[in-house]
Order: sequence, then structure tokens, then C-alpha cells
Amino acid sequence: MRKTRANSEAGVGSGAAVGSGAGVGSEAAGGSGAAGGESGSDLHLDLDLTPGGGPRASLTRALRDAIRTGRLAPGTRLPASRTLAADLGLARNTVVGAYGELVAEGWLVARQGSGTRVARRPEPTPPPRPGRRPVRALPAGLERWAERFPHDLRTGGPDISAFPRQAWLASARRALTAAPASSFGHGDLRGTPELRRALADYLARARGVRTDPERIVVCAGFAQGITLLSRVMPGEAAVEEHGLPFHRDLLAAGRGRTCALPLDEHGARVSALDDDPALAAVRAVLLTPAHQYPTGASLHPDRRAAVVDWASRTGGVVLEDDYDGEFRYDRNPVGALQGLDPEHVVHLGTSSKALAPALRLSWMVLPDRLVDAVLAAKTPAEWSTGALDQLTLADFLDRGAYDRHVRVMRQRYRSRRDRLVAALGARAPRVRATGIAAGLHAVLELSPGVTESTAVAATVRRGVGTDVLSAFRHPAGRAAHSALVVGYGTPPDHAFPSSLEALCDALAPLSN
Repeated sequence: MRKTRANSEAGVGSGAAVGSGAGVGSEAAGGSGAAGGESGSDLHLDLDLTPGGGPRASLTRALRDAIRTGRLAPGTRLPASRTLAADLGLARNTVVGAYGELVAEGWLVARQGSGTRVARRPEPTPPPRPGRRPVRALPAGLERWAERFPHDLRTGGPDISAFPRQAWLASARRALTAAPASSFGHGDLRGTPELRRALADYLARARGVRTDPERIVVCAGFAQGITLLSRVMPGEAAVEEHGLPFHRDLLAAGRGRTCALPLDEHGARVSALDDDPALAAVRAVLLTPAHQYPTGASLHPDRRAAVVDWASRTGGVVLEDDYDGEFRYDRNPVGALQGLDPEHVVHLGTSSKALAPALRLSWMVLPDRLVDAVLAAKTPAEWSTGALDQLTLADFLDRGAYDRHVRVMRQRYRSRRDRLVAALGARAPRVRATGIAAGLHAVLELSPGVTESTAVAATVRRGVGTDVLSAFRHPAGRAAHSALVVGYGTPPDHAFPSSLEALCDALAPLSN
């Protein structure tokens, strides 16, 4: 067998396949047979010139195999016969004959002025293989987002249609213009100095965080931060008995399990860390103290002091998930727990709720003793986060655009919350909305005797996507009342009224 190199004179679009074998050189179009302005592309052929087949049969077979296997995609333009013959060291009549045979068989089409192209033929859909697992659209813990609803009121996201495109673009232009050449290298494992400085200023001013840029590590999302911390924290980990399951899974990695802290109207009952023998080995606890997810409680001041005292006495660490700390409506803003004890609390924040999840920008404010360990825990695949987005966010913060956007969205979400509460009061008065003093979601406690499955069936019939409270319960946690968890921040402005109407249509019959 001889692998040959052929130079493609005619242009081939982006669908051109690349097969195995020797690379075929490409030169700009413009020679004979080339479509005006098109550029060439690589073509790979395994040409078997062993005795017995003959050059034409070998070329025909190689082209047919390349088409059959998809290496030459439908619509791909082949080199002119003269060019291909010269590059392969064959007679032109050999190439013309091979092309003609494949045209006759339906593999190729030849038109005057358009050259010779791979024929477009309908491809049958292969039947599913028995026992084959369905393709997962999203990573573990996020599969629920693969399902689409006309009215999406699930929790976990902001109104992404409100992303401040123009202000972000202006910051991106300034950041790119001002970026030093060093910004385009591998960069600092902690994140760009510009963003860490801007975050230190913002978090101190808006959230009461006590830090300096050297203790901030920028991550590609909250999940990466938790994953890194799980590698360096000693002992077992505890979480609130209601929370995001995939957060529990990340903390449990390498430990096998997480322990559950009970909840009440004052947030996590952190006294269990001292009182419950089953929690004696816990040295890390993940809390959402400003706005418990998803129940909505704020951690009582006495409990805030108690959990910090526990961490100081035991050498433990509190992981403070400040996922929506900017959005407060009916109460004064609750400052960061980290401000009470920066050496025993890790403050974790994210741009996901205030801006958009797609930015993949989050941050950790670490105690001094954990900075080096966390950086050492980064694998090569986790070394850095996109520097240009970091520089853009730094400018966005410095210019006050972040604050302005948060203020606008705070008023918008508060208005939606008020409309949700009013609509339920009028249409489904026995459904009570709780946990609504802050955040982007509400817990809707169902009427006595109405199960979550009944409520979900009703909402799905109306095309409404919601979550159920039981889906957030820790396996070792106590069962709570039946409730839906509704994300009123998710729909765009124009879709919220119809989504609210559909939700009320579903719940009203269950509220009698």
C-alpha cells in the first residue's frame, strides 16, 4: 500500500472531512477548475497500488471508502482531474475514469462550472443499540436542565436575557486594549491581579468581607472551588439537610459521605456539630447563611457566632456559599459570615446570579493557611480561568457597572416576587409562599393533602417547569412538608406574566 499526497486545487467548505493517511497539501484556489475565490483543503487518501488492482481501481476504491466513512462529506469539492493526476503521479485519464465511475454509481456529481463534488444523499438514522445508555446533555447533577418547558420556573438561574451586553462589551474593549502582553500567558494560578484587587474592594464594601487580593482565588465556577476545597480539608464534611445534591457529591468525593445538619426557621442548627456524636469527626461545614438554599431562612446571629466558635475551637473551616448575597428585599442586607473570622471561614461567591452562569467566574476568599494548599491541589487542567473575562469583570466592577446592574435587577426581581405572592393570594390562597425576603426563588407550601407529585403533574400539564423541595433533601435529612420551589428570576421579562398565569392555572384547583 502507498499513502499518497494530493494537492486540492478546488475549494472545499467547512464540512470537508479529514481521513487517515498522508496529508494532502492545500493551495489557494485560482488555478484551472477552481471555483473563484475558494481556498483549498486537505484531502487524505490511502491509495493501494499493490499488483492486481490497477491504478484506476485503487483510486476509485480509495475515494469510495473516503465517502462511505464520512471522511469526504457531502458537498465536498474534489480536486480537478489534472491536478489530482499530477499530485498522485497518475495519468489524467485514470483520474477521469475513476471520477466517471463514481458519478455513475451516485457517489459523485459533476456539473459544468461547479466541478466534481461528493453527492448529497439522505442518511438513514441508525436504530438505537439494545441497552445503550441515552446521551447525557449535561453533567451529573444538572441533567434536569436538559428538559425544556414553555414556562421555565425552575430555580438556579437569573434572567439571562437581562445580561448587560453593552456595558459588558464596553468593559471588554477597555480591558483588551489595556491588557499587558503578560495577560495572554498562562497567568497566576490565583487569577489575574486586576480582578482579585477589584473583588477585594467590592467584597469589603458590599458584603463586609475582610481580605486582600493575595487570599482570593478565582475559579471557573462554584463547582471548581468546592472541588479544590474538598481535596485539602481534613475530616468529614457536613451540609445543610436541604441543598443542592451535586454540591454534596463534590464534597463527598474522597470521603464517601457528607453529614446532614438539621434546619428550622432560623437556618442550620449548628449546635448539632457539638451535640451530635455522629458529627464528631466533622471539620468542614458548607452553609448558605445569608439565604438558605432552598428554604430561604437566614442564619440567626447566635448561630453565626456559634459556628465560627466551633471552627475556631476544632480547627475546622466553614464554607460560606454566598450565592445570591446581593438580592435582599424586606430586610437589611446580611453581611458575610467571613467577616466574623477570616481565618476559619472560606467565602465563596459567583457571578452566576448577578450576571450569567455562562461566564464561569467565581471566587474563593481563603484563610491564609489554605491558600498554598488550594493552589497545590489544582491539576494542570484547572490551572487557569479565561484571563480576558477576568479583566473584563475587573473593569466592570471598577466602573460601577456591576453595582448599577445589581440595583436594576434587584428592583426587577422584587417586582416579580410581589406579583407572584399577589397572584397566589388571589388564585390559590391555600398555597403559601415562604423564604421570599431575598433571592430569586420562593418555596410554595402546598395545601394539606396535596402531594408534590400531584402538584408537579398539574404544572407539567400547563407546560410549567418547577422543582420540588424533596429533591434537595439530604439522604440522611428529615422529610419536610410538601412544597414546590419556584424560580421567579428565570424567565425573561416578556415571558414572566404568562408563566405566572400558567402556574396559577395549575395550582388553583389544588387550593380548594
